[in-house]
Amino acid sequence: MTRLLYKKILLVAAACVLLSSCGQSGSSAGQTDSSAPGEENAANTAVPAPESQETADSAGGNEIQTATEAPQDSKSDPGSGEAAGESQKPELLYHINKAYNVVPNEEGTDKKVVLLTFDDGPKEREMIEGLIDTLDKHGAKAIFFVNGYRVKAHPELLQLIHERGQIVGNHSWDHIDLKKESEANMRQQIEDVQAIVKETIGETPRFFRPPFGSGNDVTHQIADDNGLIYMTWSNGSLDWDSKNKNKPDAVIQNVLDQLHAGSNILMHELPWTVEALDELLTKLEDKGYGFVDPESIGPDPAADSADAG
Repeated sequence: MTRLLYKKILLVAAACVLLSSCGQSGSSAGQTDSSAPGEENAANTAVPAPESQETADSAGGNEIQTATEAPQDSKSDPGSGEAAGESQKPELLYHINKAYNVVPNEEGTDKKVVLLTFDDGPKEREMIEGLIDTLDKHGAKAIFFVNGYRVKAHPELLQLIHERGQIVGNHSWDHIDLKKESEANMRQQIEDVQAIVKETIGETPRFFRPPFGSGNDVTHQIADDNGLIYMTWSNGSLDWDSKNKNKPDAVIQNVLDQLHAGSNILMHELPWTVEALDELLTKLEDKGYGFVDPESIGPDPAADSADAG
C-alpha cells in the first residue's frame, strides 16, 4: 500500500509538472499569437504605402501631364507658334546687289559663297531628281525658277521640287520678253505664276527672274508689289548655248572662268547640266566656296533704310 501510494504521489507530481509546462508553452504561444495582430497592424500600416505611392504616382502623373500639356499650351499660343515657325527659317544674312551678286548684310558673314539657280522648269522628273540628288549630296540648295505654263502642265513636278526642300522662284508664265509687254500683260505674267505656285505648294515664290534677264522699271515695280526679290545673274554657265550641248565639261569651265565671291550662277534643267553638276560643285568646294541657302537671302537692308529715310 505504501509503495502503491508512493507511485500515485509520483504520478500526480509528474502530472502537475506536465500541466505547469503546458501552461508556460500556452502562454508563449499566446504571446506569439498576440504579436501576430501587431505584425498585421505593421503590415496594415505598410498597406497604405502602396496607396501613398499611388498618390505619389498620381502626383507624378499630374506633373508629367502638366509637362505634356506645356507644349500644347505653347502651340495654342499663336505668338509661340509663329515664333516656332520662324525659328526654322535661316537668318537673313545676304541680299542681292545691283550687279546681282550675293552680298553679306554684315561684316563677318562669309563672302566666299555662290548661289545656284536653274531656269525654265519644271520639265522632267528624271532631270529634276538628278539635280536634287546631287544638291543633297553636297548639302546645297538652289532656286528653281519656273514658268507658269510648265507648272500648269506638270504640277506634280513643282510639288517634287518643294517636297525635296528646294526653293521655287518665279520666271514668268510664258517665258517671253517682258520688256516688250504692256504693264497689264507684264503684271499678269508675273502674278499668275505667284497664284499657281501658291495653289500647288501652298506658298508663293520670294524670288523673280525675268526671262532673258530682260526687264525695266515697271518689271521691278511689279516684282516689288508682290514682295519678290528681283534678280538676273552674275555668272552664266551658257549651258543653253547650242555649242555647249552635250558638253558638261564646257558648262563647268564656263562657270569656273567667271567665278567670283557671290556668284549668282545661271543654269538650266538640261541633261548635260545634270551630268556636270556633281563635278562642278566638287570643284567649287575644292576652291573654298560655300553654297548659300536661298532662304537666307532677303531684301537689301540698305535699300530698306533709304526707303524709310
